[in-house]
Amino acid sequence: MKLIIPMAGMGKRMRPHTLTTPKPLVKVAGKSIVHWLITDIAAVCGESIDEIGFVVGRFGEAVEAELIQIAESVGAKGKIFYQDVAEGTGHAILCARECLKGDVIVAFADTLFRTQFNLDKSKDGVIWVHKVANPSSFGVVKYNQDNIITDFIEKPTEFVSDLAIIGIYYFKSGETLEAEIQYLIDNNIREKGEYQLTNAMENMKSKGMQFVPGAVDEWLDCGNYAATVFTNQRVLANKAPQFAGAAARFDESVTIHEPCFIGENVSLKNCVIGPHTSIGNNSTLENCTITNSIVQEQCSLSHFNCHDSLIGNHIVVKGSGAPSQEYSLGDFSSIG
Repeated sequence: MKLIIPMAGMGKRMRPHTLTTPKPLVKVAGKSIVHWLITDIAAVCGESIDEIGFVVGRFGEAVEAELIQIAESVGAKGKIFYQDVAEGTGHAILCARECLKGDVIVAFADTLFRTQFNLDKSKDGVIWVHKVANPSSFGVVKYNQDNIITDFIEKPTEFVSDLAIIGIYYFKSGETLEAEIQYLIDNNIREKGEYQLTNAMENMKSKGMQFVPGAVDEWLDCGNYAATVFTNQRVLANKAPQFAGAAARFDESVTIHEPCFIGENVSLKNCVIGPHTSIGNNSTLENCTITNSIVQEQCSLSHFNCHDSLIGNHIVVKGSGAPSQEYSLGDFSSIG
Protein backbone atom coordinates (compact mmCIF):
# COMPACT_ATOMS: atom_id res chain seq x y z
CA MET A 1 0.00 0.00 0.00
CA LYS A 2 1.19 3.49 -0.92
CA LEU A 3 0.16 6.62 0.96
CA ILE A 4 0.35 10.16 -0.46
CA ILE A 5 0.04 13.13 1.89
CA PRO A 6 -0.27 16.53 0.21
CA MET A 7 0.83 19.13 2.75
CA ALA A 8 2.38 22.03 0.82
CA GLY A 9 -0.18 24.61 1.91
CA MET A 10 0.90 27.69 3.85
CA GLY A 11 -1.57 27.17 6.72
CA LYS A 12 -2.66 30.82 6.73
CA ARG A 13 -5.63 30.19 9.06
CA MET A 14 -3.23 28.81 11.68
CA ARG A 15 -0.92 31.82 11.80
CA PRO A 16 1.15 32.80 13.74
CA HIS A 17 1.83 29.14 14.58
CA THR A 18 2.55 28.18 10.97
CA LEU A 19 5.01 31.01 10.37
CA THR A 20 7.70 28.78 11.85
CA THR A 21 6.15 25.28 11.72
CA PRO A 22 4.27 23.68 8.80
CA LYS A 23 0.68 23.09 9.93
CA PRO A 24 0.81 19.26 9.72
CA LEU A 25 3.77 19.28 12.11
CA VAL A 26 1.95 21.25 14.81
CA LYS A 27 1.66 18.87 17.76
CA VAL A 28 -1.51 17.72 19.49
CA ALA A 29 -1.34 15.29 22.41
CA GLY A 30 2.42 15.00 21.97
CA LYS A 31 2.51 14.04 18.29
CA SER A 32 2.32 16.05 15.11
CA ILE A 33 -1.00 16.13 13.26
CA VAL A 34 0.52 14.21 10.34
CA HIS A 35 1.98 11.58 12.69
CA TRP A 36 -1.44 10.87 14.23
CA LEU A 37 -2.97 10.79 10.75
CA ILE A 38 -0.50 8.22 9.46
CA THR A 39 -0.90 6.07 12.58
CA ASP A 40 -4.70 6.06 12.27
CA ILE A 41 -4.64 5.29 8.54
CA ALA A 42 -2.25 2.41 9.13
CA ALA A 43 -4.75 0.96 11.61
CA VAL A 44 -7.60 1.21 9.07
CA CYS A 45 -5.64 -0.31 6.16
CA GLY A 46 -5.39 -3.79 7.58
CA GLU A 47 -2.00 -4.15 5.89
CA SER A 48 1.39 -2.49 6.00
CA ILE A 49 2.10 0.82 4.30
CA ASP A 50 5.35 0.36 2.41
CA GLU A 51 5.80 3.88 1.01
CA ILE A 52 4.67 7.37 2.02
CA GLY A 53 5.03 10.29 -0.35
CA PHE A 54 4.95 13.71 1.34
CA VAL A 55 4.11 16.57 -1.03
CA VAL A 56 5.60 19.65 0.59
CA GLY A 57 6.70 23.23 0.05
CA ARG A 58 10.31 24.19 0.59
CA PHE A 59 10.16 23.58 4.32
CA GLY A 60 13.85 22.77 4.82
CA GLU A 61 15.98 19.76 5.62
CA ALA A 62 14.95 19.49 9.28
CA VAL A 63 11.26 19.20 8.40
CA GLU A 64 11.97 16.69 5.66
CA ALA A 65 14.07 14.58 8.02
CA GLU A 66 11.21 14.61 10.57
CA LEU A 67 8.76 13.42 7.93
CA ILE A 68 11.06 10.58 6.87
CA GLN A 69 11.34 9.57 10.53
CA ILE A 70 7.55 9.56 10.92
CA ALA A 71 7.22 7.28 7.88
CA GLU A 72 9.83 4.93 9.31
CA SER A 73 7.91 4.77 12.62
CA VAL A 74 5.16 2.82 10.82
CA GLY A 75 7.61 0.69 8.82
CA ALA A 76 7.33 2.70 5.60
CA LYS A 77 9.86 4.36 3.34
CA GLY A 78 9.33 8.11 3.23
CA LYS A 79 9.80 10.14 0.06
CA ILE A 80 9.73 13.91 -0.35
CA PHE A 81 8.13 15.63 -3.35
CA TYR A 82 7.73 19.35 -3.95
CA GLN A 83 4.74 21.40 -5.04
CA ASP A 84 6.28 24.79 -5.73
CA VAL A 85 3.14 26.30 -7.25
CA ALA A 86 -0.30 25.65 -5.71
CA GLU A 87 -2.42 24.44 -8.63
CA GLY A 88 -5.02 22.35 -6.86
CA THR A 89 -5.52 19.01 -5.18
CA GLY A 90 -5.08 16.98 -8.36
CA HIS A 91 -1.83 18.74 -9.19
CA ALA A 92 -0.54 18.12 -5.65
CA ILE A 93 -1.17 14.38 -5.95
CA LEU A 94 0.54 14.22 -9.34
CA CYS A 95 3.67 15.74 -7.79
CA ALA A 96 4.07 12.33 -6.11
CA ARG A 97 3.64 10.55 -9.43
CA GLU A 98 6.08 7.74 -8.66
CA CYS A 99 3.89 6.67 -5.71
CA LEU A 100 0.83 6.23 -7.94
CA LYS A 101 1.32 2.49 -8.34
CA GLY A 102 -1.25 -0.10 -7.29
CA ASP A 103 -3.29 0.51 -4.13
CA VAL A 104 -3.01 4.14 -3.00
CA ILE A 105 -4.48 6.15 -0.16
CA VAL A 106 -4.47 9.95 -0.47
CA ALA A 107 -4.85 11.88 2.78
CA PHE A 108 -4.73 15.64 3.13
CA ALA A 109 -2.83 16.49 6.27
CA ASP A 110 -5.12 18.88 8.14
CA THR A 111 -7.67 16.39 9.40
CA LEU A 112 -7.84 13.51 11.89
CA PHE A 113 -10.55 10.92 12.31
CA ARG A 114 -11.85 8.15 14.54
CA THR A 115 -13.52 5.10 13.05
CA GLN A 116 -14.12 1.39 13.27
CA PHE A 117 -14.31 1.34 9.46
CA ASN A 118 -12.23 -1.32 7.69
CA LEU A 119 -10.98 -0.64 4.18
CA ASP A 120 -12.74 -2.67 1.47
CA LYS A 121 -10.09 -3.14 -1.21
CA SER A 122 -12.48 -4.89 -3.57
CA LYS A 123 -13.90 -1.49 -4.59
CA ASP A 124 -12.44 0.83 -7.22
CA GLY A 125 -12.29 3.55 -4.64
CA VAL A 126 -13.42 4.61 -1.18
CA ILE A 127 -14.08 8.18 -0.09
CA TRP A 128 -14.11 8.85 3.63
CA VAL A 129 -17.14 10.99 4.62
CA HIS A 130 -18.78 12.37 7.72
CA LYS A 131 -22.25 13.80 8.33
CA VAL A 132 -22.14 17.56 8.95
CA ALA A 133 -24.65 20.22 9.96
CA ASN A 134 -23.50 22.78 7.37
CA PRO A 135 -22.91 20.91 4.08
CA SER A 136 -22.75 24.15 2.05
CA SER A 137 -19.24 24.64 3.45
CA PHE A 138 -17.91 21.33 2.13
CA GLY A 139 -17.64 19.04 -0.83
CA VAL A 140 -20.33 16.38 -0.37
CA VAL A 141 -21.36 13.08 -1.96
CA LYS A 142 -24.64 11.40 -2.88
CA TYR A 143 -25.00 7.63 -3.13
CA ASN A 144 -27.65 5.18 -4.32
CA GLN A 145 -29.38 2.19 -2.72
CA ASP A 146 -26.39 0.00 -3.61
CA ASN A 147 -24.08 2.27 -1.60
CA ILE A 148 -22.38 3.49 -4.77
CA ILE A 149 -21.51 7.20 -4.96
CA THR A 150 -23.45 8.89 -7.76
CA ASP A 151 -22.42 12.55 -7.39
CA PHE A 152 -19.69 14.78 -6.06
CA ILE A 153 -20.93 18.31 -5.27
CA GLU A 154 -18.60 21.10 -4.18
CA LYS A 155 -20.14 23.43 -1.57
CA PRO A 156 -23.79 23.02 -2.64
CA THR A 157 -25.97 26.12 -2.38
CA GLU A 158 -29.07 23.96 -1.92
CA PHE A 159 -29.29 20.80 0.18
CA VAL A 160 -28.35 17.67 -1.74
CA SER A 161 -26.46 15.70 0.93
CA ASP A 162 -24.95 16.15 4.38
CA LEU A 163 -22.09 13.68 3.85
CA ALA A 164 -18.94 15.80 3.65
CA ILE A 165 -15.73 14.54 2.07
CA ILE A 166 -13.10 14.69 4.82
CA GLY A 167 -10.06 14.56 2.55
CA ILE A 168 -9.05 10.88 2.70
CA TYR A 169 -9.41 8.62 -0.34
CA TYR A 170 -8.54 5.07 -1.41
CA PHE A 171 -7.86 4.17 -5.06
CA LYS A 172 -7.45 0.59 -6.20
CA SER A 173 -5.39 1.74 -9.20
CA GLY A 174 -2.91 4.52 -8.71
CA GLU A 175 -2.06 4.27 -12.38
CA THR A 176 -5.63 5.12 -13.37
CA LEU A 177 -5.70 8.09 -11.02
CA GLU A 178 -2.42 9.33 -12.48
CA ALA A 179 -3.77 9.09 -16.03
CA GLU A 180 -6.98 10.97 -15.18
CA ILE A 181 -5.16 13.81 -13.42
CA GLN A 182 -2.69 14.03 -16.29
CA TYR A 183 -5.66 14.28 -18.67
CA LEU A 184 -6.92 17.32 -16.75
CA ILE A 185 -3.53 18.99 -17.02
CA ASP A 186 -2.99 18.11 -20.68
CA ASN A 187 -6.39 19.58 -21.55
CA ASN A 188 -6.21 22.48 -19.09
CA ILE A 189 -9.41 21.37 -17.33
CA ARG A 190 -9.61 23.49 -14.21
CA GLU A 191 -12.18 24.12 -11.51
CA LYS A 192 -11.92 27.56 -9.91
CA GLY A 193 -8.55 27.96 -11.62
CA GLU A 194 -7.05 24.72 -10.31
CA TYR A 195 -6.73 21.03 -11.23
CA GLN A 196 -9.08 19.27 -8.82
CA LEU A 197 -9.13 15.68 -7.63
CA THR A 198 -12.93 15.66 -7.80
CA ASN A 199 -12.82 16.30 -11.57
CA ALA A 200 -10.54 13.29 -12.02
CA MET A 201 -12.91 11.16 -9.94
CA GLU A 202 -15.87 12.32 -12.02
CA ASN A 203 -14.04 11.12 -15.15
CA MET A 204 -13.29 7.79 -13.49
CA LYS A 205 -16.92 7.42 -12.44
CA SER A 206 -18.17 8.21 -15.94
CA LYS A 207 -16.02 5.36 -17.25
CA GLY A 208 -17.74 2.86 -14.97
CA MET A 209 -15.51 2.90 -11.91
CA GLN A 210 -17.42 2.63 -8.65
CA PHE A 211 -16.68 4.57 -5.47
CA VAL A 212 -18.25 3.84 -2.10
CA PRO A 213 -18.41 6.01 1.04
CA GLY A 214 -16.38 5.12 4.09
CA ALA A 215 -18.04 6.56 7.20
CA VAL A 216 -16.06 7.81 10.20
CA ASP A 217 -17.35 8.19 13.74
CA GLU A 218 -15.60 11.50 14.37
CA TRP A 219 -13.88 14.02 12.11
CA LEU A 220 -11.40 16.41 13.68
CA ASP A 221 -10.31 19.53 11.84
CA CYS A 222 -6.99 21.27 12.45
CA GLY A 223 -7.65 24.29 10.25
CA ASN A 224 -7.24 27.02 12.88
CA TYR A 225 -5.95 27.32 16.41
CA ALA A 226 -9.33 26.87 18.16
CA ALA A 227 -10.09 23.75 16.11
CA THR A 228 -6.62 22.40 16.88
CA VAL A 229 -7.16 22.89 20.61
CA PHE A 230 -10.45 21.00 20.32
CA THR A 231 -8.69 18.23 18.36
CA ASN A 232 -6.12 17.96 21.15
CA GLN A 233 -9.01 17.54 23.60
CA ARG A 234 -10.62 14.79 21.54
CA VAL A 235 -7.39 12.89 20.89
CA LEU A 236 -6.62 12.87 24.60
CA ALA A 237 -10.16 11.73 25.42
CA ASN A 238 -10.25 9.03 22.73
CA LYS A 239 -6.86 7.63 23.74
CA ALA A 240 -7.09 8.35 27.47
CA PRO A 241 -5.51 5.07 28.70
CA GLN A 242 -2.41 5.89 26.69
CA PHE A 243 -1.87 9.05 28.75
CA ALA A 244 -2.74 7.74 32.23
CA GLY A 245 -0.37 8.06 35.18
CA ALA A 246 1.33 11.39 34.45
CA ALA A 247 0.60 12.68 37.97
CA ALA A 248 2.97 10.12 39.51
CA ARG A 249 5.94 11.96 38.00
CA PHE A 250 5.44 15.10 40.09
CA ASP A 251 5.31 16.14 43.77
CA GLU A 252 2.27 17.10 45.82
CA SER A 253 2.37 20.72 44.64
CA VAL A 254 1.13 19.54 41.23
CA THR A 255 -2.44 18.52 40.42
CA ILE A 256 -3.09 16.83 37.07
CA HIS A 257 -6.66 16.30 35.93
CA GLU A 258 -6.47 13.55 33.32
CA PRO A 259 -6.43 13.00 30.45
CA CYS A 260 -3.26 15.00 29.81
CA PHE A 261 -0.07 14.58 27.84
CA ILE A 262 3.09 15.57 29.71
CA GLY A 263 6.24 15.36 27.62
CA GLU A 264 9.82 14.44 28.49
CA ASN A 265 11.96 16.62 30.76
CA VAL A 266 8.97 18.70 31.89
CA SER A 267 9.26 20.53 35.20
CA LEU A 268 6.07 21.44 37.07
CA LYS A 269 5.84 23.25 40.42
CA ASN A 270 2.71 24.58 42.12
CA CYS A 271 0.62 23.89 39.03
CA VAL A 272 -2.85 22.68 38.13
CA ILE A 273 -2.84 21.00 34.72
CA GLY A 274 -5.82 19.75 32.75
CA PRO A 275 -8.06 18.24 31.91
CA HIS A 276 -7.37 17.90 28.18
CA THR A 277 -4.02 19.65 28.26
CA SER A 278 -0.72 18.87 26.52
CA ILE A 279 2.62 20.10 27.82
CA GLY A 280 5.50 19.62 25.36
CA ASN A 281 9.03 18.38 25.96
CA ASN A 282 11.57 20.42 27.92
CA SER A 283 9.03 22.91 29.27
CA THR A 284 9.09 24.48 32.74
CA LEU A 285 5.92 25.70 34.46
CA GLU A 286 5.66 27.27 37.91
CA ASN A 287 2.54 28.63 39.61
CA CYS A 288 0.36 28.00 36.56
CA THR A 289 -3.15 26.75 35.89
CA ILE A 290 -3.51 25.41 32.35
CA THR A 291 -6.83 23.92 31.19
CA ASN A 292 -7.92 22.50 27.82
CA SER A 293 -4.83 23.88 26.11
CA ILE A 294 -1.67 23.00 24.23
CA VAL A 295 1.72 24.18 25.44
CA GLN A 296 4.35 23.20 22.90
CA GLU A 297 8.03 22.48 23.53
CA GLN A 298 10.76 24.37 25.41
CA CYS A 299 8.43 26.87 27.07
CA SER A 300 9.04 28.70 30.34
CA LEU A 301 5.82 29.84 32.03
CA SER A 302 5.39 31.31 35.51
CA HIS A 303 2.38 32.77 37.31
CA PHE A 304 0.34 32.18 34.17
CA ASN A 305 -3.25 30.96 33.83
CA CYS A 306 -4.93 30.04 30.57
CA HIS A 307 -7.70 27.94 29.04
CA ASP A 308 -8.65 26.93 25.49
CA SER A 309 -5.24 28.17 24.32
CA LEU A 310 -2.46 27.26 21.91
CA ILE A 311 0.96 28.25 23.26
CA GLY A 312 3.75 27.76 20.71
CA ASN A 313 7.36 26.63 21.06
CA HIS A 314 10.03 28.58 22.96
CA ILE A 315 7.47 30.80 24.72
CA VAL A 316 8.53 32.77 27.80
CA VAL A 317 5.79 34.15 30.08
CA LYS A 318 6.42 35.89 33.38
CA GLY A 319 2.86 36.53 34.42
CA SER A 320 1.18 38.21 37.36
CA GLY A 321 -1.23 35.43 38.25
CA ALA A 322 -4.07 37.23 36.46
CA PRO A 323 -7.33 35.32 35.92
CA SER A 324 -7.35 32.69 33.20
CA GLN A 325 -7.70 33.86 29.60
CA GLU A 326 -7.53 32.41 26.09
CA TYR A 327 -4.25 32.86 24.23
CA SER A 328 -2.80 32.09 20.82
CA LEU A 329 0.94 32.71 21.09
CA GLY A 330 3.23 32.00 18.14
CA ASP A 331 6.72 30.53 18.56
CA PHE A 332 9.35 32.63 20.34
CA SER A 333 6.79 35.02 21.84
CA SER A 334 7.32 36.48 25.30
CA ILE A 335 5.10 38.16 27.88
CA GLY A 336 6.35 40.04 30.95
